[in-house]
Amino acid sequence: MGVVQHKNRTRLKTSTPAWIVTFADLATLLLTFFILLLSFAEMDVDKYRAMANSMAVALGSSNVVGQDVGGSPITLIQSDTVSLPEPAERQARQPEFIDERDDSVEETRIPGGVIDLASRLIRELESEVASEALSVNYDDQQVVIRFSEEATFRSGEADIKPEMIPIIERVVNVLAECTGNVFVSGYTDDRPISSSRFRSNWDLSAARAVSVVHELVLNRQVPAKRVVAAGRAETNALVPNNSPENRALNRRVEIAIRDPECQESAATGELPVEILP
Repeated sequence: MGVVQHKNRTRLKTSTPAWIVTFADLATLLLTFFILLLSFAEMDVDKYRAMANSMAVALGSSNVVGQDVGGSPITLIQSDTVSLPEPAERQARQPEFIDERDDSVEETRIPGGVIDLASRLIRELESEVASEALSVNYDDQQVVIRFSEEATFRSGEADIKPEMIPIIERVVNVLAECTGNVFVSGYTDDRPISSSRFRSNWDLSAARAVSVVHELVLNRQVPAKRVVAAGRAETNALVPNNSPENRALNRRVEIAIRDPECQESAATGELPVEILP
């Protein structure tokens, strides 16, 4: 009876406690959990390399980096400096400003002769310009005096109205002091003309241009060799011929003075005129 009790006591002392098994299972699960967290984590390669090189320098060996960051063996590389990531301000690219202006485009320069002649005509014909009986325009090559049909001619006729003769004479006085070829062009609208005197708008526009030329060269102040007359009919319309008002604008006579140069005797002033399109 005593022997049996001694054997039972020995078996109880050598058996493993039950809580050890539970603890071992818990530790294994925690280790697995942290391994999974590490495998899902994203590692900064630059920081990893900097840390590895710093450790290598501290240990007195060459710089080391991993061939494959994340647990593969560390190998030696030939370098004498620590590879650190570039500062953020160095990585950011500075903005570049692009100048889209076209340097080939130059400002249009108006010759002094054009400005001088246009100024003289404006001063001489100020009241007529204000009443819109005529206009004075210019560009970089010429000055253009534009007479409206209503102020200059009767409908369907080529004879200049008597009240326009003194105005043309004042134009002649200005042109006599300036050089440059003079081109007189007559224009009509797009409506066909019905007249026993003129076969078409070409005849009418040419006859009106010739009438103006006669007044320009009548007193020989403007040499006839400088002057050319041309009938342009409905070509080169200022505005579309789609209303009575627009047709009236297109019926006109223009005196264009090309490349003018004026004498210095007349004073010049400001130029309240429009640039031709």
